[in-house]
Amino acid sequence: MKYSIDTYRLYQSEKYFAHTVRIHVRMKDEVDINILDKAVNASIKRYPYFAVRVTVDEDGGYILVPNDKKIVVMPTVEKLPMIGSKSINDHLLFVDCAGKDIFFNISHAMCGGRGFQPWVMTNVYEYVKEKYNVEPLAPEIRKTDSDFLPGETEEPTMDMLTTEEPIYKRKIKKAPVLGMDYLTSVFIPIKRDPNYMVITVNQQDLLKVSKMNDSSVLSLFFIMFARTLDRVFPEKDRVIVGEAAHNPRESVGLPNTHCDFLSHVHVDYDRESLKGDLEKLGTRTRGQIILQTDPTVSHAQVKELFELYEEIDKQHGLKAKRKYMEKHSLATGKDAQHGSFIANYTGLMDWGELADYVEFFVFVIEGHFTIEITAMADKIYVGFMQLIKTDKYVNLFREELEKVGIPSTIEGPFPKRLPKHEIPVK
Repeated sequence: MKYSIDTYRLYQSEKYFAHTVRIHVRMKDEVDINILDKAVNASIKRYPYFAVRVTVDEDGGYILVPNDKKIVVMPTVEKLPMIGSKSINDHLLFVDCAGKDIFFNISHAMCGGRGFQPWVMTNVYEYVKEKYNVEPLAPEIRKTDSDFLPGETEEPTMDMLTTEEPIYKRKIKKAPVLGMDYLTSVFIPIKRDPNYMVITVNQQDLLKVSKMNDSSVLSLFFIMFARTLDRVFPEKDRVIVGEAAHNPRESVGLPNTHCDFLSHVHVDYDRESLKGDLEKLGTRTRGQIILQTDPTVSHAQVKELFELYEEIDKQHGLKAKRKYMEKHSLATGKDAQHGSFIANYTGLMDWGELADYVEFFVFVIEGHFTIEITAMADKIYVGFMQLIKTDKYVNLFREELEKVGIPSTIEGPFPKRLPKHEIPVK
């Protein structure tokens, strides 16, 4: 690949959906915007690979160059600025806040949840330290004066991928989706109302059920989601497909890289099986996730991604590169594989005493019937995302959790404001 991995998602079309991430952190006290501004601009020094702006080279390719301008911290407004625009000093990120809420907005090109979370934690740590004149014990926090972790700024290359044949190849099954919901949200603007809710469960409750049924956090949520859809989809849809992203950073020898290079896991559920024994479902789901995250399988998928990037490099001119991505994107192109739902789990990172100052945090992305799962201290948070406003699906989902002994609380709905990009077009 000719360019940084952090540039290739920038070629994605945003005609219908934004390729950005908005991280919602609710503090336990009102947010002081002046202290937050100071904290954000101190924290960015620890993450110079995020302090960049986009330019176009002589071949029409996107490149990232250092940007030493101030990171914009602003009050939350109805119409947010665009990522990369002059109004936010050409950065691919900005921060806004209102009441007890802090929102970290960043281009999805630069990484995913596991890469963003340390940056968010550093920001919150610096904010708490300054506001309360304390230094919370938080061993996993990357402080502003800490060194990079080994390989943190390195990017994977094709030669890091195994040449072994994948031990598993999924037979593609067309996933049923909530088609009318999607069509309504895209083509009937008056009905489109992107929103998300935050569901909170006690980690102890979830892990108890998970251990009893040979599951993991992700596999249990897969089953609960599939069972929810089983109550919604018509009988003619015989299979429900769960989808999750997986970053094989450890298997390429770069466990600390911030880069986002994803493979995908798909689990197919026959409708009859969803009515069966939870332990059997747990064993099968966890087994499928383990199988599909095997290096031979995930590397084969990443190889396809890197081959796409290399083809984009061969296109001359920005217009041609963007057109090629629109047609061949593994996420949205003509051969893209989709699940009936998407459930991603960022994983547990130790917030330490910093968790005492935070009510919840969730990642917000595009998608309908999509969840992003985060964890902090003794809680697990589920960001439940939709494109239309309805409580039907979330109520059914919480009922499924309740059936297996996992009570939950819910907040929202919150408006899903995802800024799109404003970057060079020629």
